[in-house]
Amino acid sequence: MSTAPFLTEAKAPLTHTVSVVNEFGEHYELAIPSERALTVYVDKRELITLMTLGEHPEWLVLGYLINQRLIRSAEEVESITVDWEVGAAAVKTRGGIVDLAAKTAKRVVTTGCGQGSVFGDLMAGLDSIQLPDTGITQGELYTIVNAIRLHESVYKAAGSVHGCGLFMRDEMLLFVEDVGRHNAIDTIAGWMALQQMASTDKVFYTTGRLTSEMVIKATQMGVAVVISRSGMTQMGHAVAQSLGLCAIGRATNKRFVCFSAPQRLTLQPELAGVKLRAVA
Repeated sequence: MSTAPFLTEAKAPLTHTVSVVNEFGEHYELAIPSERALTVYVDKRELITLMTLGEHPEWLVLGYLINQRLIRSAEEVESITVDWEVGAAAVKTRGGIVDLAAKTAKRVVTTGCGQGSVFGDLMAGLDSIQLPDTGITQGELYTIVNAIRLHESVYKAAGSVHGCGLFMRDEMLLFVEDVGRHNAIDTIAGWMALQQMASTDKVFYTTGRLTSEMVIKATQMGVAVVISRSGMTQMGHAVAQSLGLCAIGRATNKRFVCFSAPQRLTLQPELAGVKLRAVA
């Protein structure tokens, strides 16, 4: 008997067309990302409202519950039903969530787009996580950055969204966009949980900055290498250092900065091209 949860497949438009005027006084139609509120109910109790693009809302909700450590696996959920007409996601668990009120009593508002939130202590239980003994080569890093550059996306059509990708070495497995990078990583976490996917040889990519919450969520997913085209915060760096996670930022074209766990990165400097000398 399968223990996978029942999930609806709620769909909603990812972009919306509006009338705009530019600096020349020209009027035209422009696509912008859709944004909608999704209120999550767990066993008929309201938990939180997420602002989301809504591409894969069921995966988002499942990943959110896992990354907030409210559940440990997809098997604990019986069903997730999303209804965009009322903007709600109803989660039914198989055995309830023990001490749900206590676990959600302390909330930390994060720096995420639309103000992400984390319940409980940020670092609680992380010292028990053992990341896989995997890494990445400089050549694989360049392949990942190029794959993201070529990938068709809502960002290319309408801008104003964050994207996250999951790779096996340098092969893209999944790419998700949302109005906030936290939603995108939670959606990937939900998909991984449904696939019961091992984290070995997995690399995570995000267009957003590497904050403490992003590093923690990647660690909880068992991913040892995280890449961003943006930078990294001081707390994100401290967490990555303590957990041995390889954080690579400012990754565009052939440029990048390895912030932590450089032993996981196999350098191939000959692939970077000619280094330009600084002008005095």
